Parts: sequence; C-alpha cells; structure tokens
Amino acid sequence: MLEQAADFREESEVLYELLASLSEDDFSRPTLFKDWTVNDILGHLHWGNMQADNSLNDEARFLERFTAMKELRESGAGMSMPAATKVMMDGLAGKALLEAWREFYGPMSDRFAAADPKKRVKWVGPDMSVRSSITARLMETWSHGQAAFDLFRVERQETDRIKNVAVLGVNTFGWTFVNRGEEVPAPKPYIRLTAPSGAIWEWNDPSDDERIEGSGKEFCQVVTQTRSIGDTSLSVTGPVATKWMAVAQCFAGPVNPPPTPGTRHMAAG
Repeated sequence: MLEQAADFREESEVLYELLASLSEDDFSRPTLFKDWTVNDILGHLHWGNMQADNSLNDEARFLERFTAMKELRESGAGMSMPAATKVMMDGLAGKALLEAWREFYGPMSDRFAAADPKKRVKWVGPDMSVRSSITARLMETWSHGQAAFDLFRVERQETDRIKNVAVLGVNTFGWTFVNRGEEVPAPKPYIRLTAPSGAIWEWNDPSDDERIEGSGKEFCQVVTQTRSIGDTSLSVTGPVATKWMAVAQCFAGPVNPPPTPGTRHMAAG
C-alpha cells in the first residue's frame, strides 16, 4: 500500500474533525489566507481531490474539467479561483460540501493506494508520479487546513506525516526558481530539521556555509507559504538558502508571493 495515500486520508480526517462541529455560518467566515472563507478552502480541496482522481482514472475528464475551469478564470473580467470553483461545483457549500469532501477523499485514497506509484499522471503544472500526486494532495490539505486551525484558534497536533510535505519542499528547490524564470542557484543548502517526534531529518551535503536548520513544522509552513520566514525561528545561513526561503513555493501553478511577516498567524483571542 502506498504510504502517502494513508497519510493523506489521516491528514484529511484531522481537518474534518476540526470542521465537523461548525455551524453553517462558520463556513462563511474569512481566514487570513487571502481572505478565503472556510467554504473557499474546502471547495479548493474538494475540487483538487476530484481532479487528482480524474488524472489517475480518467485523463479525458481531467482535461475537460481543467479546460472549463481555465475558461472561467480567463474569460471576460475573469473569476477568482474560489468563485470559479464554486461554479464548477454547482454552488456546493457548508455542511453539504464538508460531507461531500469527506465521502470522496476516503475512496480516493484507496484508489491511489492500489495504483502503481511510478505511473505518470497529468496536473496543472508538469506531469508527476502517482506518489507525488497524492503527496501533493496531502500537502494541500495540511497547508490550507492551517488557515482553518488559525481561524478557530486550535493548535494542530502535528505528526511525522508532515515529512511528506518537507520532502516536497526539498524536491521543489529548483522548481521555485524555474517557475520564476530564474536560474537555479547552487549549491543546494544543507537541511537539518527536527520532526514532531524529535527525530532528525537531513537532506543534501552537510555545509556550514549554506544551511537551514530548525523545526520541521516551520520549514513546511514556509515552503507552503502558510507562514512568512520572518515569523519562524528557522536558522538560515548563506545567500542561496536565504534567497530560497524568501520565495519558496512547493505547489504548482503561477508564482505566488510569500506572505509578509505578521500576516498569517493564529487569530487573536
């Protein structure tokens, strides 16, 4: 069984448990992530899950839905991503959206678990492996879920499942710069992170000149842009490491400017 598929399901369940007791009005509350509401976040996750499932099982359907979404975003004045997603899902919102999302991600994780992890599938950016696709869905669930945990002032109990997000962050070092039309700098920084369990995670050749050290959770928050590097305690040494952490982006799509310090955080009490 593909471990990342089980991790995706478990991370989705953690977010579901947070949202299950919300009132209908709570789903319309804005978060600190681009003022997206809880509905916007759930719609984005559900849409992404359905498209990832299409890319695995029905490529023609994936391309059809991708084209329809693109037309909504680019036609006329252009719709925002949340608005276009709402149209594509026929206005599904609130508790009905929450339950539709949950009813889908369980069987979806089973389908990914049974698939060849090396099979290539389509996406909005470059094609990727099945393993990378379900890892990306885990990353999206964890990172967008952060905005909901922040909104409702709940400290999420992290597990070493977030190593999947850290690996994605490490593996997209080059992508961050290529996506920005820039030359990929060298050398890759040495990365030494402390996992939620206390384990040590390391990548790349040891170096005192180019290195990133600290909390695995905070590294994941920076590469997913749920926190500004300026709001973390990560130790960043060297020009390459500093440049990367200032613009890191582990997700597909156009360049997104990272949050400025103090703009994404747990809501005040």
